[in-house]
This record gives sequence, C-alpha cells and structure tokens, in this order.
Amino acid sequence: MDGNTNKSHVLVLPFPVQGHINPMVQFSKRLTAKESVKVTLITIDSVTKSMPILESGSIKIHSIPHNDETPPQSYDLFLEWFHVLVSKNLTKIVEELSDSEYPLKVLVFDSITTWAIDLAHELGLKGAAFFTQSCALSVVYYHMDPEKNKVCVFDDGVCLPSLPLLQKQDLPSFVCQSDLYPSLRKLVFSRNINFKKADWLLFNSFDVLEKEVIDWLRTQCRIKTIGPIIPSMYLDKRLKDDKEYGLSLFKPNSETCMKWLDSREIGSVVYVSFGSLANLGEQQMEELASGLMMSDFYFLWVVRATEENKLTEEFMSKSKEKCLIVNWCPQLDVLSHQAVGCFFTHCGWNSTLEALSLGVPMVAMPQWSDQPTNAKFISDVWQTGVRVKAGENGVVNRDEIVSSIREVMREEKGIMLKENAIKWKKLAKEAVDEGGSSDKNIEELLKLVIN
Repeated sequence: MDGNTNKSHVLVLPFPVQGHINPMVQFSKRLTAKESVKVTLITIDSVTKSMPILESGSIKIHSIPHNDETPPQSYDLFLEWFHVLVSKNLTKIVEELSDSEYPLKVLVFDSITTWAIDLAHELGLKGAAFFTQSCALSVVYYHMDPEKNKVCVFDDGVCLPSLPLLQKQDLPSFVCQSDLYPSLRKLVFSRNINFKKADWLLFNSFDVLEKEVIDWLRTQCRIKTIGPIIPSMYLDKRLKDDKEYGLSLFKPNSETCMKWLDSREIGSVVYVSFGSLANLGEQQMEELASGLMMSDFYFLWVVRATEENKLTEEFMSKSKEKCLIVNWCPQLDVLSHQAVGCFFTHCGWNSTLEALSLGVPMVAMPQWSDQPTNAKFISDVWQTGVRVKAGENGVVNRDEIVSSIREVMREEKGIMLKENAIKWKKLAKEAVDEGGSSDKNIEELLKLVIN
C-alpha cells in the first residue's frame, strides 16, 4: 500500500435535480483533472436515462436501479425515497469500488442529504458536504435556525455577523414566509447539521466574492470555496473540451438561439430566464410580457413548455419581430454572446454565478428560496445589477420592468454595472485558474483526503 498513498477515489452523491447535479458534475471534472484522483458519481436510473454520456469519460457513473418504480412527485416523499434507496445500496457500492490502488477515501454529498454523513462515517469514509448555494445563505440559516435561537426580524431589518443589513424582502422565503413551506423550511435548516458533523464544507463560491462571510464561516467550521463551478472553457480553459455541464434534463434549442443572436447587434438583447423550477403567476406573466415589449429591446425569453399557456395569442403575434421564445436554451453560450446586453433573472445561485463569471449585468427579479438574498448581493454588494420592486400585491408591474431594463441597457448606471460585471468576471477566472484560491483549495482538500 505504501506506494499508493497519494492516490484516492472520491464518491460524489448529488441530490438528483438539475441545479444540484450540474455543479457537482463540474466539481467532479475538476477533481479528475488531477492525476491521482478517480471519481464515481452516484445517481439514480431515472436521471441516468436523461444524461448524455459525459464526454471526457473520466467520471464513472454508478446508477442505482429502482426497477422502473417512478420516483415520488412530492418533495417530502422524494427525499425519503432517495434516502432509503441510497442507504440500501451504498455499502454494496463501496464494496464493489474498493481498489487497493485508488482507495475510497471520501464521500462528497449534497448538503441537503444530511443523512449521508452518518453513512460515510459508518463505512470508514470522510464526508464533505457540498453546498449549491452562496456562503451568505448558510450564514443566514445558521443564525436563524429555529432550533438554536430566535433572531427577530424588525422593520428596519436584521443584522447578522459578516452580512449587510438585510431587510425583510432580502431574506430567504423559508425564513420570512415560514408558514408557506413547512417541509422545505425544515429541510434547509437541517443543513446546519453539516456544520457539526461533516469533515469539510465545500461551497460553490470564491474567496473574494464573499470575503467577509467566508472569513466569518472559517471561524466556525472547515470550509473550502471551490467555485465558480462552471465549464472550464468559459473561464480558465484548463480542461479541454469542457464546454457543458454534461447533463441536461431539458433539451436546449441551441441552434435556433445562436442563429437568432448572431443576427443582432452587440449588447442589444435582453436575455430572460427564470430557471428550471420557478413558476410565475398569470398576472405576473402578463406584466412581464408587456414590460419586455414596451422596453423596446430585442429579447430572448426562455418559457418552459409548462408555462407557455400563460402567454396570450395576441402577445405571441405582436412580439414576433422583437423576440425569440424558446422552451430551454444553452445558457452559457447565450450569456457569453456579444449580442446579450443584460440578463433578466430569478437569481438562482447557478444563474447568478454564470452571469458574474461571464461579465453580464443583471435585472434581478427573485421569486423564492435563496433568490431574494442573492438579489440583495447583486444590487448592493457586487453592484452588477438592479432589482425590480414589487407592488403591494407582490406583482412587479410593466412600468417597473421597463425602467429597470432601460437602467441597465441604456442609462449611465448601466455603464458602471457593466464595468463591475467585467471586474467579477476577471476575479472568477483568477479563482479557478492555476494557483487561484479555489484551485488551491481543491489541491488542499485532496491532500487532506489522502492523509
């Protein structure tokens, strides 16, 4: 064994939804780029069927069969189902993968699957919890944990260590609308278990992006920032042919989008997308559609098939000249296209990081979960976007949409936002490039795993 001590095999267990799998697949690619590491990604049959074979082939996929049993639709039931399925199979997977040359050393698990740390330790593995959200969000959940203490939210906001003053509208929906999402609230706060039990906490962020927050977190636990985790060809270009995440549960309309963008002038297009989960109400959809038309810019709008019925026939016929509407698109290619002048976004963490990494200013229209907190940082901390203001009924009206888009695309402030966006793009690339903070953290993690 002595000659093999510098080699290791890492198991990676993402929670099987697109926004969680993608960053963990990308992280796995970064690991396998190091010569001494093998990676096996554990997922379930229903995901594997929609996953194109990872181009590099460097990551082995271990798919857990569920005998054509359809995974439950409700979050609560799905979580429990996934927990049972993995628990039943993990010992066998570890036994099958045991190899004296590349000994299994660590399980990197999605921070949602808090039960995985106990399984890892029982099997003699170290456990690293992988957070697919910002460090700031973890600090909010850490302090506002209903089990620990009561942090009161006053009219003038809430003040937490290392964070800017957060108003009610900046807090995650699980904190300020606790009665709406009881099971998801329980789930996000259960992540705090990772602070006590996990050997390391890994964050898809980078040191200078959340400096004060990360400095504070380091006083509480063993944290490593390893992001931004987006395909290498859009950042440091060190992983050849790494152009996509390797998994899409949706089929993008790539050619249509790129052709359409190619025919537009530099910085003339507003790209609009609300991710894979957000559902806008009919009234909000109508206001957004009208606002986009009234703004008088070209727009590329991703409207998922399940949402299309919220667009009127009148809008569809009127907007033909100004816009392209698609069900899904290659977001990284769109954001890095010179025709795109701004990103109208729900502020999911993956989308936020992609915009920062590609230097695109944003119009922030957060919906729920961590998005309000991300929007606060986009507008006030990183200053790479403007945030729309909702009316008393919670709906953002068309005039607000128009003025926000024009502020970013046409006004003086937009120049400052663009300059800041370019600054963050440079810093993101530096973090993952050779010798950058995130690159060093991955190297350090591997040394710790091996020892």
